[in-house]
Amino acid sequence: MHIFKNPNYDFVRWRWQAIALSWIVILSGVLYINMHGMPKGVEFEGGTIVILGFDQAPHIDQVRSALASGVPDGDNAIVQSYGGAASNQVMVRLRTAGVESGGSLSVTADEVTAAIRKANLGNFRIVGTRIVGPTAGADLSRRGTLATVFALGGILLYVAFRFQFSFAVGAVVATLHDLLITMAFLAFFRYELSLNVIAAILTITGYSMNDTIVIFDRIRENMRSMRRDNLAHIVNVSVNQMLDRTLITGGTTMLSVIALYIFGGEVLKGFAFTMIVGIITGTYSSVFIAAAIVVIWHGWRKPKTAPAAIAPPSTPARKSRRRAS
Repeated sequence: MHIFKNPNYDFVRWRWQAIALSWIVILSGVLYINMHGMPKGVEFEGGTIVILGFDQAPHIDQVRSALASGVPDGDNAIVQSYGGAASNQVMVRLRTAGVESGGSLSVTADEVTAAIRKANLGNFRIVGTRIVGPTAGADLSRRGTLATVFALGGILLYVAFRFQFSFAVGAVVATLHDLLITMAFLAFFRYELSLNVIAAILTITGYSMNDTIVIFDRIRENMRSMRRDNLAHIVNVSVNQMLDRTLITGGTTMLSVIALYIFGGEVLKGFAFTMIVGIITGTYSSVFIAAAIVVIWHGWRKPKTAPAAIAPPSTPARKSRRRAS
């Protein structure tokens, strides 16, 4: 299946514009996180989540008022609709998790249900409860950071071993680019950093790297058959040759993730949103960033090739002589 017929786009020509655009998004994300902070899920920050199911559609403001008057630190509680509109469910989250020992850990969850019952907001049931203490949250945060760092280190070693070091630098820079832009969009749209999101981040790391490796492999093949061409031309030819494959793979994966975002429910929205952003920026970085870094690293020099073998001198044919009879 072909989307483009003999594509011949000059991707390397736009490398500086692409890098500038990426820097704008990344710096905007850093500035936004510095001003507003990065929302963290209960897994990393610690706290209590209680999901309540009502017989009739609840009023969010009434739930907030009940928590403000009946729960310590209830003024800072996060209350939002949960699930579909027909589910009549509400998610209540408080950052306090009570004393982190034994049965006292569930005190805050009990206070939430008692406050809702006292406010007489109708019949309800507890659909689910999640409680994470501060120590467990800090440990999960540390483990998530280590997992990301080790993944990037493994990528660097693998690509440096399989290709050249300049390719490894391009692959790691492109992967970091994807992670930073994804984090920026998570902050812009106020998605919490949860275990689901960390799983999505590690998934897009592998996805983007696979796409980059395929393009790098084609560049390496073309470097052997196009020895007289400069590296920029080889990169352009290689990216154009793999353009159909890149877009088809990204497009089919995107359809699955969009379906997950629409029908997966509230729990999977953060995961699906992270995957959507990661697929877009991963495809973008494979085409514009990773290969451009290799070209910039080599400084538009021709790839080094082995000198041609010197042909042995040809021996002149001996002239046949006739003897005089």
